[in-house]
Amino acid sequence: MIAPSERHRHDVVVVGAGIAGLYAALKASEHFDTAVLSKVFPTRSHSGAAQGGCAASLGNMQEDNWEWHLFDTVRGSDYLGDQDAQEVLVREAVPVMYEMEHLGVPFSRTPDGKIAQRPFGGHYADFGKGDIARSCYAADRTGHAQLHTLYEQCVKRGVRFYTEFYVTQLIVRDGACLGVVAWDLTNGGLHIFHSRATMLATGGYARAWQITTNAHANTGDGLSHILRAGLPLEDMEFVQFHPTGLYPHGILISEAARGEGGYLVNDKGERFMERYAKAKMELAPRDVVSRAEQTEIDEGRGIGGRPYLFCDLRHLGAAKIHEVLPQIHELALKFCGVDCVKDPIPIQPTAHYSMGGIPTGLDTAVYADEKKTPVPGLFASGECACVSVHGANRLGTNSTLECAVYGRLGGIAMVDWLRAQRSEPPPLPEGPDAASRAEIEHLFSGGGGESDAEIRQALQVGMTARCGIYRNAADLEKQLAEVKSLRERYGKVRVSDRSLRVNTELIEAIELGHMLDFSLTIVTGAIARKECRGAHWRTDHPWRDDKDWLKHTFSWLEENGSVRLAYRPVTITRFQPQERKY
Repeated sequence: MIAPSERHRHDVVVVGAGIAGLYAALKASEHFDTAVLSKVFPTRSHSGAAQGGCAASLGNMQEDNWEWHLFDTVRGSDYLGDQDAQEVLVREAVPVMYEMEHLGVPFSRTPDGKIAQRPFGGHYADFGKGDIARSCYAADRTGHAQLHTLYEQCVKRGVRFYTEFYVTQLIVRDGACLGVVAWDLTNGGLHIFHSRATMLATGGYARAWQITTNAHANTGDGLSHILRAGLPLEDMEFVQFHPTGLYPHGILISEAARGEGGYLVNDKGERFMERYAKAKMELAPRDVVSRAEQTEIDEGRGIGGRPYLFCDLRHLGAAKIHEVLPQIHELALKFCGVDCVKDPIPIQPTAHYSMGGIPTGLDTAVYADEKKTPVPGLFASGECACVSVHGANRLGTNSTLECAVYGRLGGIAMVDWLRAQRSEPPPLPEGPDAASRAEIEHLFSGGGGESDAEIRQALQVGMTARCGIYRNAADLEKQLAEVKSLRERYGKVRVSDRSLRVNTELIEAIELGHMLDFSLTIVTGAIARKECRGAHWRTDHPWRDDKDWLKHTFSWLEENGSVRLAYRPVTITRFQPQERKY
């Protein structure tokens, strides 16, 4: 029996301690009592894995401006991004980068002391015509540097951290969010957090695939909380596969490796990108490069006929590799036994990033539908959110940028929201933790004999095989049936470890339920979208269809396990869709 829940009260509760969550907490804490709940220690959040940099048109290496950055982001998104949100992203990038510098982020420097910048895929000068160095970096540990700086600033500001608290549900009453329920991982037991403003910054969900760059914590919990609250997700069919995951583990080998001059090579020793993106080669956008790699592998030009290729850095020389790519060198050596100064790194495409997520407005307020109806008191930012800056394909270094820009804006928006409230928030509903309590007690007492580990593996294998870089109707329909079957089996899962303290088996079982929820929306959206756009590539509909599909997908999970879809037009302000050529 689980003990009665402890209760807490804060003006602002932020769920997640990556760059977006910490930046939001930092800004909110300037005016209101703010708490952060994180299921891992804050500085172990997945933002710390971001390596290559953070895009901003500072122009420290050559001429640059925000309009060029905007064009690249619009075109890179395959015109599915909302251009008003994308303009906010690239305009705010410059002041936010300088603010992060003043907060203490230890960026690498140019000889004259400015923030150093490097080239990255999909970023170009003069509306796609030339090369550009736009990614602000701290060696190849940029996310790590940003994360630690923001955490230190939050501690300095007095933000209250609930570390290793795993949120299990939203508390919603009369359509408004009143807080969250969380499980204390260390001591066991449920806790109720009553808040006036709540932000979800829970990160991505690529752990639903077998080969991924994502940390074990990236199980899309926030997305499932949204679905279970009767709210929609947006553009879930768009999942990015990064071109350079370390073979066979999928660990990220930063695009910085190619930005610094690395080559991609097949079994014949060819720089095969010449066949797919002759002008931009290895610095084409990620969707283009990943498809090229998968084609090389599928057509038998993988190394030794196996499912991997090479990223060759040897011509860069030991000094440059150790100075600007030290972590890449370390990862390849430790996890693959390859010294990239002497030998090429084996790489493969790997599930990496979710372009879709929780629909929000420019102020990060969560939408309840495709008509932009806000959910009072609920905000979302970072990878779990979909303010729609990435559309169908994200450019490298625009992710940490989105977390910083929209995390910061979200913190400011919550302050504005709280100041505008003229009355006390409504009381919590009766039994606010009932759903969490019932879920955990069911997992403790279930008697069906199903294994959560086996179901998780089946989900990851199926999503990799049937909902990957190349998709078709037959495979997707098979995967949809598979996910539905796995959800039925999940109802019979029983957790054998009944202890309350540090019960990782219980948490993994709950995470699995979350992954099964949002996987249904991914596959259903992918079946419905009969075109190729960005990261969603249908071999049975091999063209982009702007007439019928230049629109966003909204998906709700119904009580009977079906998914309901609706659509909203893309916001286009400056750049009309055109064919993407690199």
